[in-house]
Amino acid sequence: MSKTPTLKIIPLGGLDGIGKNMTAFECGDDMVLVDAGLMFPDDDQPGIDLVLPDYTYVLENEEKLRGIVITHGHEDHTGALPYLLMDLTRKVPIFSSKLTLGMIEGKLAEHNIKSPKFREVTDGSSLSLGCFTLQFFAMTHSIPGALGLYIKTPAGTVMHTGDFKLDQTPIDGVTPNYNAINKFAKQGVDLLLSDSTNANIPGFTPSEATVGAALRHIIKNAPGRVFVASFSSHIHRLQQVCDAATAVGRKVVVTGRSMVTNTKIARQLGYLKIADEDILDAFELRDIPEDKIVVLCTGSQGEPLSALARMANGEHKSLSICEGDTVIISATPVPGNEKSVQGIINSLSKIGCEVFDKSNAVVHVSGHGRQEELKLMLAMVHPRNFMPVHGEAVHLRAHAKLAESVGVPRENIWLLDNGDSLQMRDGKVTLGPSVDSGIIYVDGLRIGDTDPVVLRDRQKLAQDGIVTCVVMLKSRSLKVADVDVSSRGVSFSSDDELLAGIEDLVRSTVDKNNQGSPSVDVLRKAVRNSLTNYLWSKTHTRPMIIPVVMEV
Repeated sequence: MSKTPTLKIIPLGGLDGIGKNMTAFECGDDMVLVDAGLMFPDDDQPGIDLVLPDYTYVLENEEKLRGIVITHGHEDHTGALPYLLMDLTRKVPIFSSKLTLGMIEGKLAEHNIKSPKFREVTDGSSLSLGCFTLQFFAMTHSIPGALGLYIKTPAGTVMHTGDFKLDQTPIDGVTPNYNAINKFAKQGVDLLLSDSTNANIPGFTPSEATVGAALRHIIKNAPGRVFVASFSSHIHRLQQVCDAATAVGRKVVVTGRSMVTNTKIARQLGYLKIADEDILDAFELRDIPEDKIVVLCTGSQGEPLSALARMANGEHKSLSICEGDTVIISATPVPGNEKSVQGIINSLSKIGCEVFDKSNAVVHVSGHGRQEELKLMLAMVHPRNFMPVHGEAVHLRAHAKLAESVGVPRENIWLLDNGDSLQMRDGKVTLGPSVDSGIIYVDGLRIGDTDPVVLRDRQKLAQDGIVTCVVMLKSRSLKVADVDVSSRGVSFSSDDELLAGIEDLVRSTVDKNNQGSPSVDVLRKAVRNSLTNYLWSKTHTRPMIIPVVMEV
């Protein structure tokens, strides 16, 4: 009699912040990957473009990989997919909803990945991948086509909610499939993985429908043009802006690369409904009065190269924001972006715009459920074990407390880090061995581990600048012939007295250490140390010192 295989649940990302979501499910000789997302870099990662989960474990077990399931089309669930597919040696089927696959297709085309193996699934779809049986159910989120997942294996059952809120009046009329959730609950859920983004916020998340009335009021009463900055993937929000604009007789203009791409895909697939004559390109404005225009643009996170930022700075090729315009920022700043967003708001206020954001109008609601919705999900599913996912440590711990409050035993609540694993056998869950995990940096065209020293040097350069000191020695006597000091990013670059002091110090340092034919390395080190101490005593800064010693 063959032994029942063990199910391994391995989160490779998504447990150290809002992003890089990726979880591997492994059972015997089969593996399914759920989501492949990215995260945008923090301020302490200068020069880094994107942050990906370390998916080395997936590549090492590629022969087991039967499919990749994407729960919905947001970057924190899809953004790592092109890089993963380029590293895999064979084509693996990708399962998701129509809109999600449409958005992924555009993303893969940018990376020149041709003919991916797409497999569309919908609410109610069921499929078998090795020893996995996957059943999909509709969830409500801030993008259409969001799916949850029920996984049956010989070792037990798992439910993955994906990102969700329990919105009873969604824009597209697609409510969470409560029948399916209750059906799976009756069959038994050995382990629940659930979205923790708003686990520390009491109450219910307001319905997306509440935003529509506020948008319409602002757009109707605006004296001139209206600019709406939002996430380009927030199709429900874009629909509400289009509805509000057309209701008051305004045309919609779309600008910003991702906004143009995503609105085009959503319209083609029937998820964004607006008549052709009501949506224009920025170059088609011609004689349309300013009070008949609404501009949909990127830039809700204060990104310096976004359409909103370029229009505010007068750098956009076809549009600029002027006094009397109205700007709506229809998003919440991602943690770490608050300063950038406030900077944009200040710039717009100086121009003379009226700016609306979530602080002074109902122009944004979250796509993630708050505490009462999370408790409802736990109460409906009634899982034997619970693992909070999709959040920072504070969110995961808050969600764990909620689970305990609705009756999940504390010993059955699993708080993991990326790379940790759970093992399931006969429906019983235990802690498994860890796998190698971490992060992969995308730095320009380079993808991989960026040396921490490189990031530290970039931080230092950003904070204190750089001083280069070239010391030329006479070839026979090894006496100092000349000292050339140059600097970038320092506040003392025009202080002649300080620069003269540096030159004198370098000469005396070299003379002092120039006994017994010292090596160039010894002299370089001596120059670096003396300059570091000198500049700290004079300026209280520590610029990067690059000494160059050569014979002439």
